[in-house]
Amino acid sequence: MSQVLNIYDHDRDSAGMTYVYPVISRRASGVSVGINLNTNNACNWRCIYCQVPDLKRGGAPEVDLEKLAGELRGFLRELIQGDFMQRRVPAEARRLNDIALSGNGEPTSAKEFVQVVDLIGEIMAEFDLIGKIKLVLITNGSLIQRAKVQKGLRKMAGLGGEVWFKLDSATANGMSRINNTRQTAEKMHDNLRTAALLCPTWLQTCVFEFDGQPPADVERQAYLSFIGRLQAEEVPFRGVLLYGLARPSMQPEAARLSALPQEWMLNFAAEIEEQGVAVKLSC
Repeated sequence: MSQVLNIYDHDRDSAGMTYVYPVISRRASGVSVGINLNTNNACNWRCIYCQVPDLKRGGAPEVDLEKLAGELRGFLRELIQGDFMQRRVPAEARRLNDIALSGNGEPTSAKEFVQVVDLIGEIMAEFDLIGKIKLVLITNGSLIQRAKVQKGLRKMAGLGGEVWFKLDSATANGMSRINNTRQTAEKMHDNLRTAALLCPTWLQTCVFEFDGQPPADVERQAYLSFIGRLQAEEVPFRGVLLYGLARPSMQPEAARLSALPQEWMLNFAAEIEEQGVAVKLSC
């Protein structure tokens, strides 16, 4: 565990544990303690920019709650009371920002999702972290309609939690091409509204060039219309986490993807802000 962490490497095995891994997050601006419930590299979507190798379709396997608890307690102890920050983290990022349910697939697919949230809450309380750091759920939002997921979101809200809800496209064609899902924009709208009413929620949107071309005007306008509808309906989402490519995709389309010019990103962020929506941009 001697390699210094950086924003370009989110290796789930960097700490040698099954469930827990540390990363330097561009969006979190500090150390994020990742919780990977999808240790089988399975997800119900297949986003073409995903950096998970050998990604397959499916859900999370059974979670060993005792092992997860031991890893999280041990790593937080090392992070807070030991010298991990000095050994592994650049000086400018030496702050614990959050614990993030993320990893190699959709975390809400774990049948133990509620128990995992409870467990993390107990450990955060042990380390006096509630109210001091966030508990973040990074999700594609496709399973929000499930009762157990909603129960977990309510519990997260009580812990000062936050949802980062993926929306890379607001058209059926875009979601099919980028996320390889048959999810509809209407279903995304309904699930986002549910999430935002249960727990503070941000949209997270990844934009990039495909075959050297930026997102088409029809895609951009559909996204802005989606945002505008949320605003008109007073859906209480917090804003948009807009970001570009930082790490190489491990999917077959990898060679067809490239980062957008900063000017395009800035212009798109400005268009979103014109809807009265806060934007946090990571180019």
